[in-house]
Amino acid sequence: MTASARIPGRSGAICRVATEPPKQAKNAAPNSSADPAPVERRSSKQRSRMTNGTALLPDIDGRSAIARRFKDITSGILADQGGADQCSESRLQLVRRFAAAAVLAEQLESRLANGEQIDIREHALLCSTLTRLAQRIGIDRRAKNITPSLGDYLRSPPPTEIEEAAG
Repeated sequence: MTASARIPGRSGAICRVATEPPKQAKNAAPNSSADPAPVERRSSKQRSRMTNGTALLPDIDGRSAIARRFKDITSGILADQGGADQCSESRLQLVRRFAAAAVLAEQLESRLANGEQIDIREHALLCSTLTRLAQRIGIDRRAKNITPSLGDYLRSPPPTEIEEAAG
């Protein structure tokens, strides 16, 4: 039974009536959660330039002072976190938001230092946001694991006498 109703005040908008049962995914067992298929890695040609790391932001070439500062902050925080490859996508997005808020705060502080009036509430809100993001990201540095794997260690050449004497 498919029932639909027009929403008053909306031109032609249709919504499902509450009595209509929810649709089930194809091939889903009754009353199952209908988990989506696992995400497969796509080749770099099928991903966006931002995902591949070749673009800083959409429609930005990265040459402006603000874009360079954004990249510097992002790179510094990711280095503190042990590298981008050690961060989840969620953490990477938090780092990007932190960098954006930090650039905005620096712009306000620059205006203040030049004797201009700033909105102190806007600055306080940015500082509060930065603090919360920093707590979520973590302010402690994480060492990047550079220990070679067993295979790399076994493939490496044996140490020379000079290296043995130094170690």
